Amino acid sequence: MKTYMANAQTVERKWYVVDATGVPLGRLASKVAAILRGKNKPTFTPNVDTGDFVIVINSDKVLLTGKKLENKFYRYHTGYIGGLKEVPYSKMMAERSDLAVYEAIRGMLPKNSLGRQMIKKLRVYKGAEHKHEAQKPQELKLF
Repeated sequence: MKTYMANAQTVERKWYVVDATGVPLGRLASKVAAILRGKNKPTFTPNVDTGDFVIVINSDKVLLTGKKLENKFYRYHTGYIGGLKEVPYSKMMAERSDLAVYEAIRGMLPKNSLGRQMIKKLRVYKGAEHKHEAQKPQELKLF
């Protein structure tokens, strides 16, 4: 029996829309990362980007369970000495909820050139509208 190995020419990509309303951030990120990676397909190949395009809407309505809004921080470094910055997730979800969802999903993808290629297939929007109607995305129910 031969093992099927996908390559870049044989990959068929679909577009999916995910509504983040009332979904915990970590659960949303893990499901979307699996779709971006292609793990939901029978043709999954670990060394090839076989994933689909994902549009996440209503990122401002995503949930953080427990006391994560007060206790969790988004940390980044400016590149300068002593340039570690911290932003509490309460401020992050109020101002840049699309970035919070984007970074949660990016953190669950591989940390190499393949992961950087996969994250380019993700689009995150705060509201319910998106500009990808021409791609005819399918509604995807995660939960």
